[in-house]
Amino acid sequence: MIRIAVDAMGGDHAPKITVLGVMEAVKEFDDIEITLYGDENLIRPLLTDTTRIKVVHCDDYFRMDEKDLAVGVRRRKEASMIKAMQSCKDGENDAVVTAGPTAAVVSGGTLIVQRIPGFHRPALGPTIPQANGKYMLLLDCGANSVCKPEWLLQFAQIGSIYCEKVLGVENPRIGLLNNGEEEGKGRELENITYQLLKESGLKFIGNVEGKEILMHKCDVLVTDGFSGNIALKTIEGTAKGVGQILKESLMSSILGKLGALLAKKNLSLVKKRLDPSVIGGAVLFGCNSIVVKAHGSSDSFAFMNAIRQARKAVKEEVIPKVKEVLTESNANED
Repeated sequence: MIRIAVDAMGGDHAPKITVLGVMEAVKEFDDIEITLYGDENLIRPLLTDTTRIKVVHCDDYFRMDEKDLAVGVRRRKEASMIKAMQSCKDGENDAVVTAGPTAAVVSGGTLIVQRIPGFHRPALGPTIPQANGKYMLLLDCGANSVCKPEWLLQFAQIGSIYCEKVLGVENPRIGLLNNGEEEGKGRELENITYQLLKESGLKFIGNVEGKEILMHKCDVLVTDGFSGNIALKTIEGTAKGVGQILKESLMSSILGKLGALLAKKNLSLVKKRLDPSVIGGAVLFGCNSIVVKAHGSSDSFAFMNAIRQARKAVKEEVIPKVKEVLTESNANED
């Protein structure tokens, strides 16, 4: 059985959506056991099916609008997210899923679950839908605002393993986010990283510009967390903005409304293709256990898919394979 710890109190709509998502996941997958960490008085009334589901009561949890979360991670040992992560460190669970605040997830993953030996810094990696219906992994999107070239190399290595084992991409293509396609573009960070990736043995395809992020030019796109977060938020904002403009344009006239009615099926397909809830969440790569950060506004379907994502990563032994690659890499450096 794959054992998954769930922070039942994390997210904008917890614990309702987390409990519903957990029950959906248990119905969908017969090889998982889930432990819910949170306020038992709120969780129990929502549990209509306890098949392979346990509850561990927690008196505390992180609110989405809290400040100083790094301090909270160190001090609030009874918080639901911390207890869920601690269970992974103690070997009680194989993965943790939470929709709680990102800063707490990154701090908790680093301090509680802890880094894989030899891995410099954990990185947050969302899976981005592409224009052709496929997906691309973006690393890092906010865990490390300042990075070193050797960190980006490790992001590429771990991203390649995840893409192959979880997303089913054979020999994943690695790209480096930059302000131009030509070698030599960008800052010192990008120039040194370019050479490291070129010599890494990975399928490095070179620099990728911002305008190509959705065009499936690569399967793993590496960058520092500052640039990656801007890129991710720009994509999300553009998608919402274009959707709003399209809706207002179609609803502004009778012909537009008629066109919208005729194109309803096609518009639904476009929305589904770009729907982040199908992915589930972003993985915090580089930790000793699988840590999946679901979106704070996730519904039960999105949260169930975050659990599916964690299950797949555990089943495909992503962590042991990453440790193997790091061991080989460190041996070659010696």
